[in-house]
Amino acid sequence: MKESVTTVAVSPQAPPQEHKLPLIRRKREINSIKTPTEIALHLFFLLFSAACVFPVLVVLGVSLTDQDTIYLYGYNVIPRVFSWSAYAYLLRDIGPIIDAYLVSIFVTVFGTIVALMITALVAYPLSRRDFSFRSFFSFFFFFTMIFGGGLVPWYLVYTNFIDLRDSIWGLIVPNHLLSAFYVIIMRTFFTSSIHPSILESAKIDGAGEIRIFTRIVLPLSLPVLATIGLFYTLSYWNDWFNSLVFMNSDKLISIQYLMYKAMRNLQYLNTIAAVSGFGDQTAKLPSETARMAMAIIGMGPIVLAYPFFQKYFVKGLTVGAVKG
Repeated sequence: MKESVTTVAVSPQAPPQEHKLPLIRRKREINSIKTPTEIALHLFFLLFSAACVFPVLVVLGVSLTDQDTIYLYGYNVIPRVFSWSAYAYLLRDIGPIIDAYLVSIFVTVFGTIVALMITALVAYPLSRRDFSFRSFFSFFFFFTMIFGGGLVPWYLVYTNFIDLRDSIWGLIVPNHLLSAFYVIIMRTFFTSSIHPSILESAKIDGAGEIRIFTRIVLPLSLPVLATIGLFYTLSYWNDWFNSLVFMNSDKLISIQYLMYKAMRNLQYLNTIAAVSGFGDQTAKLPSETARMAMAIIGMGPIVLAYPFFQKYFVKGLTVGAVKG
């Protein structure tokens, strides 16, 4: 009797274990099958990625090509005649390039953090329905997107009243410190993604406004913070106009403005040589390849920094989806 009981007790457990593996395999096979829509989307994004990467490869290939080869055969991704002459010309005096890189990195990092903090501090009250002057300030920011004071009043305010000439703040404050467009985007995200009941429950638990903003609102807003932070980073890194307007000293100019000055010097030398009849001497200058080398030097750090933003952006989407 004991043997029969044991066989009866063990035998029902065997069939489910035998059927689990085929079910798991079937699910994996079903999940591995790609629909035509998914295949089309994968192909589209592959082609789109290739279209974005191809111009960068062309610029890199031209910057590593001999100047005479460019005139004979045009642009190519793979250099026909390899040459470092463009980079050797630009890096001949590497001291100003290092100084400009340090200035651009500091302005980009510090300016992005401050601009993102100010944008969040302005957008959050505008998203609160219990804020009395919400409509007035929203219209105020929207009005500045349509009408501007002009270049001359803008310059006079920053030079005569605030006096930002030859100051690092001249590269941070004007143009990029606060964007009305980004304020409206962040305000819309706060309004649509953060439910008022979450804020009310935090108030019931005894949390103040600062604690609600830092502990609840900002962690739930990582997607919009990462996106707008990336926009601010690109704006600060690519800016050269503030260096042109506010900086008289070469020690406080950005890398973009330094590359712009190098390009202007090449154009000036070519013009003078053409007028004076010394075209054979200036033909040795890598004018076309130097232009592409400037683009590679100028975009290097920002290309390396983008994957870090992408990682936090994806993480912010996940956190916002779970907590929201």
